[in-house]
Amino acid sequence: MVRHIVMWNLKEHALGNSRDANARLLKERLEALAGKIPGLLRIEVGLGDGDSAETADVVLYSELEDWPALGTYQNHPLHREVVPFVGEIRSERRVVDYEV
Repeated sequence: MVRHIVMWNLKEHALGNSRDANARLLKERLEALAGKIPGLLRIEVGLGDGDSAETADVVLYSELEDWPALGTYQNHPLHREVVPFVGEIRSERRVVDYEV
């Protein structure tokens, strides 16, 4: 199994929305992928609770069957639909993928 974890910090305002509104929209869009992409076993999205410089605004925790499933997820049309939205609202992104 592969775990794919991504953390984002978001712009204060983007696409006419506040950071908090965009965080909620991102959460909805990512969670909507559950059960729709082969090999994606679990997806969970959390919203940061705090204004510390060390706190991420949004975190994605996902579990995939294996490395090929991660590639399938990243290239799946439903996931690719979310990517431009993320690109417009994020100020920073960190990611880690590892096998368990």
